[in-house]
Amino acid sequence: FFFRSIFIVESFFEATRVLDFTRTMASMMVTDVSTTTSSSQKGKVSSSGQPPQKQKITFRRIPVPAHRMTPLKNSWMDLYVPVTSRMNLLMRMNLVKKCVELKMPKVNVENSTSTSEGGKAKQAKPPPEPSALQKCADFVAAFLLGFEVRDALALLRLDDLYVERFEVKDVKTLRGEHMARCIGRLAGRNGATRFTLENATRTRIVVADTHIHILGSYANIRVARDAICSLILGSPPSKVFARLRAAAARLN
Repeated sequence: FFFRSIFIVESFFEATRVLDFTRTMASMMVTDVSTTTSSSQKGKVSSSGQPPQKQKITFRRIPVPAHRMTPLKNSWMDLYVPVTSRMNLLMRMNLVKKCVELKMPKVNVENSTSTSEGGKAKQAKPPPEPSALQKCADFVAAFLLGFEVRDALALLRLDDLYVERFEVKDVKTLRGEHMARCIGRLAGRNGATRFTLENATRTRIVVADTHIHILGSYANIRVARDAICSLILGSPPSKVFARLRAAAARLN
């Protein structure tokens, strides 16, 4: 019995060593295959004899919130015409994924001219700018945040405009009626406070519940953000407007 148990133990260790050796060989084979694949992909060159370059991003997808579906449907042509005619991009609405899709068109350099029905050569559309895709994505995103189309169009015309977003809780933690009074201070009676901030800082401000969105240049956004933060912290509007006039005079 003693010698039989020793034989069983030795056979068990022998089988374990064989299994470990098999696993090691398999892992080495997998590593060799992956290394060969990566090295073969690295060595690939195009037909022109140059190594492949990184592909540029030619597609953007902007998700549409549920509460902005109806405004988007009503203002679709106001968004579609500037994107397709001025920026020369492709735009469509994906109803399955509930998002707006933007795409760079394929530019064929050889066939840059097309023939019209009269037989005359018609110049094709020029290729879009490299920054056109980002500008159009910001334009559509600004509309979905609540800005009007005529205000968001400035993102397509000017290069130094941005959209800054933050929440009331980022400045001060408020709950219940304190939050409601804070939003009331930001908006003012019939929106008077917000209009005053917009005219003084040359920005556009959207107050959507506890979210605040500011559209403008970097310096103007900074002045408007400081004024809004003062209102959130409880400063009276008259004191904020006095400081705002001094800051606006420095900007002008």
